[in-house]
Amino acid sequence: MSEYTFQMLAIILYLAAMLLIGWYAFTRTSNLNDFMLGGRGLGPLTTALSAGAADMSGWLLMGLPGAIYATGLVEAWIAIGLTVGAWLNYILVAPRLRVYTQVSKNSITIPSFLDNRLRDNTKLIRIAAGIVILVFFTFYVSSGMVSGGKFFQSSFGFDYHTGMLIVATVTVLYTLFGGFLAVSYTDVVQGTIMFFALTLVPIVGLFVTGGFNETTTSIQTMNPEHLSIFASTATVAGIISSVAWGLGYFGQPHIIVRFMAITTVKEMKNARRIGIGWMILSLGGAIGTALVGLAYFQQNVMTIDDPETIFISMGQILFHPFIAGILLAAILAAIMSTISSQLIVTSSALIEDIYKALFKKDATDRHYVAAGRLAVLIVSIVALVLAWNPNNSILDLVGFAWAGFGSSFGPTILLALYWRKLTNVGALSGMVAGAIVAFIWGQSAALSGMIYEMVPGFFTNLVIAVIVSLVTYKPNEEIEEEFDKTLEILKSEKEMN
Repeated sequence: MSEYTFQMLAIILYLAAMLLIGWYAFTRTSNLNDFMLGGRGLGPLTTALSAGAADMSGWLLMGLPGAIYATGLVEAWIAIGLTVGAWLNYILVAPRLRVYTQVSKNSITIPSFLDNRLRDNTKLIRIAAGIVILVFFTFYVSSGMVSGGKFFQSSFGFDYHTGMLIVATVTVLYTLFGGFLAVSYTDVVQGTIMFFALTLVPIVGLFVTGGFNETTTSIQTMNPEHLSIFASTATVAGIISSVAWGLGYFGQPHIIVRFMAITTVKEMKNARRIGIGWMILSLGGAIGTALVGLAYFQQNVMTIDDPETIFISMGQILFHPFIAGILLAAILAAIMSTISSQLIVTSSALIEDIYKALFKKDATDRHYVAAGRLAVLIVSIVALVLAWNPNNSILDLVGFAWAGFGSSFGPTILLALYWRKLTNVGALSGMVAGAIVAFIWGQSAALSGMIYEMVPGFFTNLVIAVIVSLVTYKPNEEIEEEFDKTLEILKSEKEMN
């Protein structure tokens, strides 16, 4: 068989496995809680790998290696910021969110939690948060479909639209039928493929390039500053901007919803160890792939047209075509895991936080599950329409969406979990102010060139929410009881550990 056939066989086997997992999850989904939150029955391994796979997307295998290959370790600051941010997310948000969302009327989405936690009788927070999620994630899903189309186009020579439709069809099918469980189970497989791919390529590559010393020498021959995170191109503002990406974790709905779904809060410690371990090794593998790739191309007097394809190139150079196909599947896994996670969160926002809040409040679970599946289909169709003609503005929105979610939800989530006096007016004011500042800052070349919009957006939200809450605070016995009950459960869980 030809190299093309071997690689395509690996991709077909991967896609078939995703559909089988989706069918299995479908047989275990019977009500709305199952469809949107997996019945709060995820184990620590599934929670950790699902959160990691949903988080990283194609950036881990293409964007980061490409940046390191082209510019050097100075680009690693964003990886450092993300790792610290993810670790803090497990420490500060995960345990409290798991307990508090169940204590506060068994909330199954982030907007419904904020609504219940703050006793917002106007439903403005729930609806506004749901709309933010719906709009941003529709474009986010669209950008993922663009990536899928370009993946098949560059790797196998497919027509862009054909590749996009393949990725969209498989991802939508397993998400639509299997819901949150299908997304989480496929994330485990996808996260595992990504991990082994990013571990295998740099290790084998290091042997081919002559070991650590020879590889280092080859890289320094190209550029003496390539191995320095404090290269002359680094600036204080640039480092702060890169590290600030970590702030975004507190407000990413498709990531923190995993914390709500774990079986018990005592499992969170194991989930944290697995998740952060996976993240450090995967990010390290992505950086290592770029560095051994640079050494290999220097030693063999070769060039590469697009630095972001260094992972694909090294996989095809170092391994049998079938193994190279599995490595290509890792990129597809990164793309699809993020799309599916965003689809299920968007479906949840549309049904749980907009449809139920405004229209149908007393239907059966069967009705809501059907509506949730219809929501997945509708959002997917809209995203496909947006992605039909590749558009840089859609892809650019990914970076803005991360800052937008972090600025809108991050401080609000932290204050809701840790501060009794947060009010519905304060939370809504902060969310709106953070989103506006992040948007304006991000659209201004002069301002965004100074510092990443996450920083001003996040802290604007925090300051506004605190000030307005202090002005509008009135004691509420139900809120106080839930806050105290959450602390009691957390304390008892801690003592049991």
